[in-house]
Amino acid sequence: MRPEQASSVVRNYSQLRQVPDNQEVYIDKAGFTSIIIEINERIGPDGHTPEIDGRALTTNLEDLVGEDADRLKVWNTTATQFTNLDEGIPAYTLIATLSPKGPPPNEAEGSSSAAAAREKSPPDFTAMIVTLVRLERERTDILITINVPHIRGEYDEDDVDLQLGKQGQLIGDAVDYASRIWDSFNVRDWGLFKAA
Repeated sequence: MRPEQASSVVRNYSQLRQVPDNQEVYIDKAGFTSIIIEINERIGPDGHTPEIDGRALTTNLEDLVGEDADRLKVWNTTATQFTNLDEGIPAYTLIATLSPKGPPPNEAEGSSSAAAAREKSPPDFTAMIVTLVRLERERTDILITINVPHIRGEYDEDDVDLQLGKQGQLIGDAVDYASRIWDSFNVRDWGLFKAA
């Protein structure tokens, strides 16, 4: 996504807080969704096969969620093609959900109490759309993560059942964000990846 496209929908998080040098972080102006573009050292051996790239995707995902991996559920994984990258560059996208720690919060009685409880409670779950771009020659993995917290009262629970293929509005919007990234993402300066 080019900055001029992103500015109408998301805000550059580095204007609010410090962000590591290997990341660009954007937050949705209208909600809680965040987009993180991260440049990392390539994981795994040379070459690319479904097995090598699958292990790299798993390792990147485990690094992303850390000790919370036991609360992660991957729903699907697919090969992804970026419009402005060479067709030979492998990329993969997965959709996963991360459950919160502990039992789901009980909603307080009464409308004002319920609203206050929603503000303080953790999300019911966070949907994650994770795209991995493998730049073998540059010894680099680019990880694009879209995090979509689902907070009780902020989404229609009946519209979301990933087991039945029902994504709901928030995940649908995130898939649209991902699609725009796949269509517009481009490496403008390949020299960025050269070792100093």
